Amino acid sequence: MLVLLLPLAGLGAGGAGAAPCPGRPDALGTSRVLEVEPKGVRVGTKSFPQTLPLAPGEVVLTFDDGPWPRTTAAVLDALKAECVHATFFLIGENARARPELVRRALAEGHTIAHHSMTHPSATLAKLPFEDAVKEIERGIAADETAAYGGSGGTPRTPFFRFPGFASTPKLLDYLDAKGFAVFGADFWASDWNVMTPEAELDLVLKRLEAAGGGIVLFHDTKSYTAAMIPAFLRALSDRGFKVVHMVPKGAQP
Repeated sequence: MLVLLLPLAGLGAGGAGAAPCPGRPDALGTSRVLEVEPKGVRVGTKSFPQTLPLAPGEVVLTFDDGPWPRTTAAVLDALKAECVHATFFLIGENARARPELVRRALAEGHTIAHHSMTHPSATLAKLPFEDAVKEIERGIAADETAAYGGSGGTPRTPFFRFPGFASTPKLLDYLDAKGFAVFGADFWASDWNVMTPEAELDLVLKRLEAAGGGIVLFHDTKSYTAAMIPAFLRALSDRGFKVVHMVPKGAQP
């Protein structure tokens, strides 16, 4: 696995709040860019033995299942206010329905990644292999069309996350052959459960402190998550955590 760690242009000695943020000198900012060579990468300790090469106190923000009306826009607003970049693992049918949100996320510097076409309730692991592959390929094509206006050729961002983290050895091998990195998470907000924004903030901060950093999973389809994100980003800054933005090696701007 090859991973390159790149400082953001103009970034100083590092640390939360070091990245420039117009009108917000106290903003959290994005500490650095982590450039990932995708082929063969399987990371996130909830699913795999290893994770990204992050320093203690570094966090990678990821959001699943969008884009969704109102909530995705609210999450994007919160990230923009703090000059923070994240990775969005899109459901293809949602991307196809709301391409303007996909293009907004892309224009604001976020990474657009993939999460199957329909997020089947049976999970990809319980589908016949050929059907699971169709789910993956249709989802990628829909995301690419929404983001870039076309689905031909090699996907711009070969990053994939299994819905429900339900992979199989055969599907992992398929994605590896396609040159895709597969992401799990190191901790999550459990926001598939209904809760208040305050309860979610308390839960995810406790898990963050216990983990010391890592890849965190949210869902930008949840209203309570969207409401909680501004306070979460402020808490990261207050507690000295740094946000790292992951992109594929050689990504086009």
